[in-house]
Amino acid sequence: MKKGLFSLILAGIVVIYVAYTMFFSLDETKIGIILQFGKPVRIINEAGLYWKLPDPIQTKILFDKRVLVYDPPASEFLTGDKKNIVVDMYLCWKIIEPLKFLQALRDRSGAELRLEDIVSAEAGAIFGSYPLTAFVSHNEGEMKLERIMKSISEKCDQNARQQYGIEVIDVKMKRLNFPDENKPSVFARMWAERERIAKKYRSEGQERAAKIRAEANKQKEIILSEAYKEAEKIKGEGDAGAMRIYAQAFSKDPDFYKFLRTLQSYEKFLDEKTTILLSGDMELLELLEKRGTGASSHGDK
Repeated sequence: MKKGLFSLILAGIVVIYVAYTMFFSLDETKIGIILQFGKPVRIINEAGLYWKLPDPIQTKILFDKRVLVYDPPASEFLTGDKKNIVVDMYLCWKIIEPLKFLQALRDRSGAELRLEDIVSAEAGAIFGSYPLTAFVSHNEGEMKLERIMKSISEKCDQNARQQYGIEVIDVKMKRLNFPDENKPSVFARMWAERERIAKKYRSEGQERAAKIRAEANKQKEIILSEAYKEAEKIKGEGDAGAMRIYAQAFSKDPDFYKFLRTLQSYEKFLDEKTTILLSGDMELLELLEKRGTGASSHGDK
């Protein structure tokens, strides 16, 4: 009785184990490969519930089919003008041929080691064909960083596809630096270059400012000259008009005009506090006497 129960339990365990190893689910982020005695016999790309022969006849390997990011350690490179730079990059990649990937690399850690070698080799070759100013420059026309990183991405993608069934989507630079022992001399050169450029800009600015001031002064003199010319013209026209009015007034009654103008002249320099002595033969008194006599004769009439 006990022996039969034990056999039944053992059979149940075997059935459960076989069922567990035969059925499996695959989600949308994975790619599955079924191996039979170590050889691939089936590739599964779609999510769902699947079955296979029990272990160890058939086994399954799952790979992530999403875009993965690998951040290798920073590496030192030599530019075309023999300058040492330390570049920190990252790359985005994904598996596009799972069978080739399995045969060449087996797992993600192995893939990332190979990708690091590929990126380092391609970056070293391409960096060596460009001067330092292609990476760091105040002149936008000298900067070639976008073109350089695009070339590295294309080369890495080509090699990774052919050898490992991997698509390298992009390679980007996170940081560019200089080796610690080279930083003082590099910064000194950069400082000297910026100082030279600053002096050039200041000199050009002073020259341009002098030209602007000279042109402004020239325009000022022209404007003042034109204004003076116009003012003199207006004053001349005014004086001419005044002379015509005076002439018309004088022609109507010369004696009265002369008398009135004389009084107006005295109004300008005589006030209540001014005392003057006039001789009897002064023209003003003569005019007053004539006018007074004329007024009396008119009154008598």
